[in-house]
Amino acid sequence: MSYKIPLFQLNFGEEEIQAVTETIRSKWISIGPKCEELEHLFEEMFHVNYAVSVSNCTDALHLACLLCEIGVGDEVICPSLTFAASVNCIRYVGATPVFCDIIGSEHLNLDPEDIERKITSKTKAIIVVHMAGFPAKMDEIMSIAKKYELKVIEDSCHGPLSEYKGKKLGTIGDVGCFSFFSNKNISTGEGGMLITNNEEMANRAKLLRSHGMTTMSYQRAKGHATSYDIENLGYNFRMDDIRASIAIEQLKKLQVDLDKRVAVRKRYIEKLQQIKNLVVPHADNQEFVSNYIMPIVLENCTSDYRDEVRAKLHEAGIQTSMHYPAIHRFSIYKEHNVSLPQTEYVTGHEITLPMYAALTNEDIDFIAETLNKILNG
Repeated sequence: MSYKIPLFQLNFGEEEIQAVTETIRSKWISIGPKCEELEHLFEEMFHVNYAVSVSNCTDALHLACLLCEIGVGDEVICPSLTFAASVNCIRYVGATPVFCDIIGSEHLNLDPEDIERKITSKTKAIIVVHMAGFPAKMDEIMSIAKKYELKVIEDSCHGPLSEYKGKKLGTIGDVGCFSFFSNKNISTGEGGMLITNNEEMANRAKLLRSHGMTTMSYQRAKGHATSYDIENLGYNFRMDDIRASIAIEQLKKLQVDLDKRVAVRKRYIEKLQQIKNLVVPHADNQEFVSNYIMPIVLENCTSDYRDEVRAKLHEAGIQTSMHYPAIHRFSIYKEHNVSLPQTEYVTGHEITLPMYAALTNEDIDFIAETLNKILNG
């Protein structure tokens, strides 16, 4: 179906095409100079000591769990309102996810009070997801982590350059993880980045992302080494220079794109707050954020009605989505038998509206007017 207003719009132009062409012509397309350039750009933009490019954010999260020495018998506190990768990574290392509730419809991130209630002698870490690019309550979470000597992994794939009290998301905990999936603020199709201020973690991440090898083929081709050792049981989590070249161009556009999204969200809030029977999460946020998506939560209705509203929006040419189904209700995680009332309400009543920099005031007004007619007649 062709939509009048799609959910998102790829921010690609001739720059990305030219970057890929030049990389192919360089005859070095696997992990190499472009990946290194991208890592240095991340370090500068995020004011962080180390950045390690990887094949996707799932692998970054997997690596983060390994770097935090999470393993069999450990428990990791995590949200259920997230994409599956934020939880699957815990299982990859043999640990047990412990699902924590969110604050509510107005704040979609982990509830610090519920985090502390879920801590046991087996708890090793907390995975924080900054939902929609809006910061979790990091002061409270970091205080809890310090109190119980826990590691903190930030899944910041929704929030490149989003801030919390002047700090970039992903730089507050022990490790930050970012996604370059096709619909993210920084898009390369697939790809990701792990950032940290811990030198030992960064060095280990570089080993583990490439089979545990002490040097890579690019270093050997340039004469910096002639052989290698394998020190750890590693993985193939490498990014390639083709995708890195695209990411470099995306980073150049990022701040301008995010500034435009701020204006889009401001218009959205102005219009949506006039509509009865819905909540705009994080409407009171004063931090600079990426505005990755535009979630709303319906009130006084059922999840079936939410689905009817989405169907009517689609009929009007407005594409929507849901972020996300509750992870703890998937078949693979039902065994945990946990009740998360706030998460369950939001996942049954949330609608993700279109969000991208090129949305016009007319587009936003049409979305709001259509939504108001559906909800309030």
